[in-house]
Amino acid sequence: MSDKKQFKALSAPKGVPDYVPPQSATFYKVRETMVREAHLSGFQHIELPIFEDTALFARGVGESTDVVTKEMYTFADRGDRSVTLRPEGTAGVMRAVIEHNLDRGQLPVKLNYFGPFFRYERPQAGRYRQLQQVGVEAIGVDDPALDAEVVALADRSFRALGLSQFRLELTSLGDNTCRPAYREKLQAFLFKLPLDEETRHRAEINPLRVLDDKRAEVQEMTADAPLMLDYLSPECQEHFETVTGLLDDMGVEYTINPRMVRGLDYYTKTCFEFVHPLLGAQSGIGGGGRYDGLMSQLGGQELSGIGYGLGVDRALLALEAEGIELEGTSSRVDVFGVALGAEAKKKMALIVNDLRKAGISADMSFGVRGLKGAMKGADRAGARFALVLGDQELANGTVALKDLAAHEQHDVQLADVASEISSRLA
Repeated sequence: MSDKKQFKALSAPKGVPDYVPPQSATFYKVRETMVREAHLSGFQHIELPIFEDTALFARGVGESTDVVTKEMYTFADRGDRSVTLRPEGTAGVMRAVIEHNLDRGQLPVKLNYFGPFFRYERPQAGRYRQLQQVGVEAIGVDDPALDAEVVALADRSFRALGLSQFRLELTSLGDNTCRPAYREKLQAFLFKLPLDEETRHRAEINPLRVLDDKRAEVQEMTADAPLMLDYLSPECQEHFETVTGLLDDMGVEYTINPRMVRGLDYYTKTCFEFVHPLLGAQSGIGGGGRYDGLMSQLGGQELSGIGYGLGVDRALLALEAEGIELEGTSSRVDVFGVALGAEAKKKMALIVNDLRKAGISADMSFGVRGLKGAMKGADRAGARFALVLGDQELANGTVALKDLAAHEQHDVQLADVASEISSRLA
């Protein structure tokens, strides 16, 4: 028997997906497409901390939400401070805006972010404990035209990926001019129902959360509950009608869902969600809304904002469900070098280095491999061109350029390789 210890193979934590080639290329393309669309609308990048003071999310997200009460990764650091891995992006953006006085300049402040977020949920297809999102926040102006811009931007981001079978759901959650009266009516309705203790407690803190309960028995009991859209103040009603009118003019299709309740407490007025029916139970692929009181709640000015978070993981699943393969994700490099012999390998390394300096993606075969095996590497790399260099080519000062798509080959002078490939890629 061997004296060596037998170690069990390690795997990623439960609910944390790996994105490895070739899927990682699609992941990157999805994220970059969403970010590009945000930048086209004037949103600037902000890099957020992975963890924050726990109080930020308790105050900002809402203590009655499942996110805060059940799903946060919270721990004490070595200084015995309570910190939490970020479960969402809006509270962190708002904290940064306040801390760095971004709200003292031109408004709205338009920011874009992306990266991993963390929630302790029961893992299943499309629901992960580390989820990837791209988000935007527009802070400082309460203008329905800005709401329409943000909703249309989210819609355009999904369509830029080629997705078409999703549905945009829209509603208004009112504000402090009409929410208190509606809250009383909703609580009066809910307290007459045979709710369990936990649900009744939720109804006392934030009754809207009860309408978001996914249990069939609760949904049945609340089927006739009063709806916020029926109790909007004239100002909120006008705001919502302006938003929907602008979306109509922009050609953005939507469905009004009066029972929509997002999973975070800070939403007011415009609220929206993108749903993809081919994804089953985890059908939400992104959403967001306006948040009128969040900044002041976190110690800043009385300024409003609106934003969204789009799920990169969910978008990947939606692309798969619709049978869409994004362009530019199958090719790893433009050029693959095949060197036959030690001297040829030294020269090929220099050629590949020069191609990269010229902005051309390139790779080459390594190890001792014959021509047939090395060309398989070119195929796996998805290269458009292969360069083959052997003793004869070295003696002639040339390299064989193979166009793998056109199945053509001709010799090129070594000094002209970069310019020749650049012209063919143009």
